[in-house]
Amino acid sequence: MQQRKQEKIGWIGGWLGGFIWVLILSIVFFVQGKAMQGGIGLLIVFMACAAIVMFSPWRHPQTLYRKLMMPVYVLFVAALVWALWSFENPETMGFNSWWSLLILLPALTPFWTVGKRRWDDGNSEHSKQ
Repeated sequence: MQQRKQEKIGWIGGWLGGFIWVLILSIVFFVQGKAMQGGIGLLIVFMACAAIVMFSPWRHPQTLYRKLMMPVYVLFVAALVWALWSFENPETMGFNSWWSLLILLPALTPFWTVGKRRWDDGNSEHSKQ
C-alpha cells in the first residue's frame, strides 16, 4: 500500500478537490432552507466519494484510466446539472447561454493526458528505479 503513495493521494485528493464546491454549495442551500437541493448535493458528494474509491486505479490495475474516470465525470456533470437546477436561474451562476459551459472543457484534459495509461504501467517504471 505504501508504494506509489503520491499517486494514490493525487487520485483521491484531486477528485475530492473537484467536488468540494458541491459540498459547500449543499451546506449553503441547507442554510437557505432549501433542504431538497442541499440533500441532493450531499447525495452527489457521497456518490462521488464512493466512485473515487471504487474506481481507483490500484483496485483495477489493468483498466485504462479513461474508463475509471468515466463514472466520476458522470457525477461531475450531474453536479453541474444539479447546481443549475438548484439556482433556478442559470444566469445567477454566470451562464447566459449553453456556450458558457465551454469554459469547462479544460476539465476534460485528463482523458487525453493520462487516459491511455493503466496502473500497471507505472509498476514497471517503479521497478526500474
